[in-house]
Amino acid sequence: MKFLGVFAALTMLVTGTAQAAESVTVTDVTGRKVTVEVPVQKVILGEGRLIYGLATLDSEDPFQRVVGWRDDLKKADPQTYDIYAAKYPRIDDIPTFGGIKDGTFDIEQAISVNPDVVIMNLEAKAATEDGGFDEKLAAVGIPLVYIDFREAPMKNTDTSMKILGQLTGKEDRAAEFIKFRSDSIKNVTDRIAKANPEKPQVFIERAAGYSDECCMSFGNENFGTMVEMAGGVNIAASIIPGTFGTINPEQVVASNPDQFVGTGASWEAYSPGGAWVGLGPDADMVEARRKLVGLMERPAFTGIKAVENGEIHAVWHQFYNSPYQFVVIEQMAKWFHPDLFADIDPETTFKELHERFLPLDYQPGYFISISDTATN
Repeated sequence: MKFLGVFAALTMLVTGTAQAAESVTVTDVTGRKVTVEVPVQKVILGEGRLIYGLATLDSEDPFQRVVGWRDDLKKADPQTYDIYAAKYPRIDDIPTFGGIKDGTFDIEQAISVNPDVVIMNLEAKAATEDGGFDEKLAAVGIPLVYIDFREAPMKNTDTSMKILGQLTGKEDRAAEFIKFRSDSIKNVTDRIAKANPEKPQVFIERAAGYSDECCMSFGNENFGTMVEMAGGVNIAASIIPGTFGTINPEQVVASNPDQFVGTGASWEAYSPGGAWVGLGPDADMVEARRKLVGLMERPAFTGIKAVENGEIHAVWHQFYNSPYQFVVIEQMAKWFHPDLFADIDPETTFKELHERFLPLDYQPGYFISISDTATN
């Protein structure tokens, strides 16, 4: 009965506030064709970190359309959240939702804010369908669109940005961003293809130090593919069948990687006092380097070539769930092949991204190497 009451109220509200808008058919990353009235004015983000993509289009105010979002940004990337909150303090008042996958998403609350569209990350699709949320949204005429910067980002990022461009009526700006991203990646991959350098064996550790478990990594997508595009060999590619998985410490030792790259962020909300490397905008780089050194004291890493040669690095974890991955591809290429990419500066690329597409000033803190002289 409660659901029907919300439906009736929503029907009355929609009838009384009809707007002149264009009806378009959007094909999402799953191939679903969804009819949406655009440009959308009210958006629910099924994951807060989807703001990374939306902000490149609505750069004057990334939250102008957001009427609800999942509460993960504040926990998973507190530095970015705080920087946005300082400039747009009303984001603290945006209604937050739980996650689809953990069963805490409140469908009736979502319907009550009368969104023009609900945008979900691809990873939530199975749980959304299992919970019947897709059918409930369809019953009240609320379109559901899936995009993806996480499960298969090297395949789906361009499509996802095009979808956001369609929804916001900013197709040209989306195309400009896509070209900027594609040109950066092509510059790296073309050089690798032409020079054909010897490729180092690389172990990429997902969320290094987040827990005592060793070692989470990536298969043939996400950071795993980024390593390959940057001119490295992902040692977990033949071990992990999907995007995400775990290899055991003995496999790391046996592979004896030439390079180690860990992903890190400030995860105090999830893992208080953990060994994670707290990277992100304006990170404490002295502390980040201290933690990176500590991670190499684990049994899986003592004695491997990467440690002996000082090729130990860490990058901001959220590159794995945003359209900004091209920046970290540049950075890894520079670590793997310093002579070939001596003229490339990933910090400059990321700064240009901020200047052209984002409402925030760039603040360093996204990359660190054990050989760096870390200062704040």
